[in-house]
Amino acid sequence: MKIGVFVCHCGSNIAGTVDVKAVADQARTLPEVVFASDTMYACSEPGQEGIIEAIKEHGLDGVVVASCTPRMHEPTFRRTLERAGLNRYMFEMANIREHVSWIGKDIEANTRKAVDLVAMAAAKLTHDKGLTSKKFSVNKRVMVIGGGVAGIQAALDCADGGLEVVLVEKTPSIGGKMSKLDKTFPTIDCSSCILGPKMVDIAQHPNITLYASSEVSGLKGYVGNFEVTVTNKASYVDWDACTGCGLCMEKCPSKKSRDVFNEEIGTTTAINIPFPQAIPRKASIDPEYCLKLTKGKCGVCEKLCPTKAIRFDQVDREVVESVGAIVVATGYDLFDHTRYGEYGGGRYADVITSMQYERLLSASGPTGGHIKRPSDGREPENIVFIQCVGSRDKSVGRPYCSGFCCMYTAKQAILTKDHLPESQSYVFYMDIRAPGKMYDEFTRRAMEDYGAKYIRGRVSMIHPKGGRYVVRGADTLMGTAVEIEADLVVLAVGAESAKGAPQLAEKLRISYDAYGFYMESHPKLRPVETNTAGVYLAGACQGPKDIPSSVGQGSAAAAKVLALFSKDQVESDPQISEVDIKRCVGCGKCIETCPYSAIEAIDFRGEPKASVIETICQGCGICTSTCPQGAIQLQHFTDNQILAEVNVLCQQSMQQNYE
Repeated sequence: MKIGVFVCHCGSNIAGTVDVKAVADQARTLPEVVFASDTMYACSEPGQEGIIEAIKEHGLDGVVVASCTPRMHEPTFRRTLERAGLNRYMFEMANIREHVSWIGKDIEANTRKAVDLVAMAAAKLTHDKGLTSKKFSVNKRVMVIGGGVAGIQAALDCADGGLEVVLVEKTPSIGGKMSKLDKTFPTIDCSSCILGPKMVDIAQHPNITLYASSEVSGLKGYVGNFEVTVTNKASYVDWDACTGCGLCMEKCPSKKSRDVFNEEIGTTTAINIPFPQAIPRKASIDPEYCLKLTKGKCGVCEKLCPTKAIRFDQVDREVVESVGAIVVATGYDLFDHTRYGEYGGGRYADVITSMQYERLLSASGPTGGHIKRPSDGREPENIVFIQCVGSRDKSVGRPYCSGFCCMYTAKQAILTKDHLPESQSYVFYMDIRAPGKMYDEFTRRAMEDYGAKYIRGRVSMIHPKGGRYVVRGADTLMGTAVEIEADLVVLAVGAESAKGAPQLAEKLRISYDAYGFYMESHPKLRPVETNTAGVYLAGACQGPKDIPSSVGQGSAAAAKVLALFSKDQVESDPQISEVDIKRCVGCGKCIETCPYSAIEAIDFRGEPKASVIETICQGCGICTSTCPQGAIQLQHFTDNQILAEVNVLCQQSMQQNYE
């Protein structure tokens, strides 16, 4: 076998702390290496052309590139090999940037480690074999999970591209958090005016099927051929018959149901339509507060409904949808402000969250857009906004910045002055983070044009005093303690992952971080893709995002789906598991541990044996480490290939110790 080695300088990223020329010189001494050189940028066009020339000139059978992470450039170099006429899997990459040059400054030690990694890659390459991808047909339908603004955008873009779309929303109406907002920053546009037409488009688009009050409960299959089980929650109303007339809401005697849409500022009837612009505009019953369902009495709505749409015997039902791709746009939830006991959230009626305040500002809210104290209905004079409640705080497990809190606080301070010209707003902040277009100008507008007083410092406690609330904090710029008597306190709560996000991730077989946000395949190069082919991310399910970023990512995810479906067939990755029938004893441990259900039991000459379903296997290797007989091998990462790396590393270490 003839191997070529190419060591990349990567500017000074690698060459600054690794003697790349020495690494190339050492590579020439390795068995079966017939060519080795160093190059400034291996991933550049001249660098790739140099690899192709070397392959043809020296008749190379395989190539090792020592540069950066394979996660970033391995596909690039594999395509280079194919252009030169080699199988793409006769390639190995030694990561001497992230694993060597970026973790230490000792040039001598780094060079030794880089030499070891190159030797390991070359040893593995001698055991590599050419692998061939297989093609299979795709189902050109897409499912979008989540009906917030990101999911809406993704669904509309896919539908406009000619795809059939299945949109699944957990709540009775699409719209997400944006539907609860009064205005949006930095233009102070009406939120409903922007979102409303898109919601109507979802309802009227011929290519979109909407499942509201529904959740994904199961997933089978693989990219291009998923089978998704959707559980449609009982609404106790036949939505095909319901016209959304609202008569049931007017006559319902049970008015103690939680008003979820209005953030539980007040109550609503047991049967209700979430808000006037709801899509679908259908009524649903809260079984916890319905007198008919809890006590067997009442039934007024059933008697009065002109279309006889009430169904008290309705139960959850399951629907299986076949799709080729999935866009996850499940959004975010808001931090539980009651965890800050010193602020009195949940105990003091006039200490509310930013979203609750948003509903007070909204004309469709419980107060008709009039700002009133929840405790007594009076208009507040002094309003204190406290930022970073559940953001940038390690003590509550939320060290990250939620990103949009500074902006919506400035927006609310501006709107407060418009609603109550005689009021005074105070904002306690840590730092102002306004990096978007026209964002910094907007926050300055709140301070300079609308008179909001910004105080840099944290609030230590809030306590009631004579019908008002004393907000005690610090002004770190002035170096003094501060006490403000407030009529209303608004906590700018941060974003956290949606409830149930980890559980959904496990069903979809995608990764999530310590905070429950979904992990992208690569933070820079593949920001909307996941580690499971055919599953994409959009919006705040990946991390806190404002509306423009969520919309942009929704369109990006749709573009990825359209690109996936641009061909009638797609290629599978041949780096999958393979069963040696002779060694398999049919114990079934691999079947139990496979997270993708990619292994099945077959009958082989009267004995049970394991068999890998090639199109489903994702090459994770769990079965390989589980099999007690070693009967399953992961192609391109076989035991022999890995042992070859270990052996050469041991030889290198022994030689260095001897020297």
